Amino acid sequence: MIAVGRLSRILLIADDPEQLAHFYESAFGFLRTKERLVNEAAFAAFMDIPDASARIITLQLGDQEIELAGVHPPGRAYPQAIAGWNVLFQHFAIVVSDMTAAYSRLSGLTNWTAISTDGPVLLPPASGGVIAFKFRDPEGHPLELLAFAANAIPGYWQRHSSNCCLGIDHSAISVRDTERSVAFYEGLGLRRMPGSLNVGESQDRLDDITAARVEVTPLAPAECATPHLELLCYRDGFSQHGTPARTNDRAATQLIFTIESAEALELLSPQNAKARLSGPDLFDDGKLRALFREPDGHLICLEAPSKTA
Repeated sequence: MIAVGRLSRILLIADDPEQLAHFYESAFGFLRTKERLVNEAAFAAFMDIPDASARIITLQLGDQEIELAGVHPPGRAYPQAIAGWNVLFQHFAIVVSDMTAAYSRLSGLTNWTAISTDGPVLLPPASGGVIAFKFRDPEGHPLELLAFAANAIPGYWQRHSSNCCLGIDHSAISVRDTERSVAFYEGLGLRRMPGSLNVGESQDRLDDITAARVEVTPLAPAECATPHLELLCYRDGFSQHGTPARTNDRAATQLIFTIESAEALELLSPQNAKARLSGPDLFDDGKLRALFREPDGHLICLEAPSKTA
């Protein structure tokens, strides 16, 4: 069985990566570290789009990175008002040391929209006792601000105390069947961690959903548990059969996991190998990348050094 090392970064498809980068810099303090034009045959093959190219801006917050990719030809805009139970829904959570300050900073901007009702929400102890707030960036990508209880800050974040916005804790994806999804990700070497069943008025306010019952299942990569993956399974008939996003659609977020070697890509289980959309493709930067569509349509990229690197 293969074992992915870590969740290296999260790639968001953007209509205007420059304007979206300004939002992330202004709202959370992300720092721009790299910008590149990708116009090579490997990228078009990887995306399964003839003659595809992209402008990609890399942003860093703490130890974590995101990429904003403006792909040509462009795909569809982010669907409006996608609810948390929809299998297209995917967000990532930004850890903050001071929710009041972080929410005030965000509120000073005008080009985002709230998901949560009535501002940040204190979740019950069964949900971790955190304060959380969900919203959408200017292009519709869902996000979450997350503040841990003072007596329950994970060790990783205790050393990140100098800034208000500290980094990315996890990316969460909505799924129809927890056990089916767990089997897929365990096939990549992620390990299941203790989860929770989130219910009640505060969860309803967080998601703007009535009578939400959310089974939350964390999965951590082998090398580093931050950031990790969380599966959100909305019970009682919420889950919807949606059409997966095309690779250049704004909803086609990619989770990019590192893998130790090109040979490891050949050790995929039959289930995971069947989910491969493209690759491995050798890019000009010397990396091999393969793209997968997991059971509910979310996109997973496995990235490895080439055999000759």
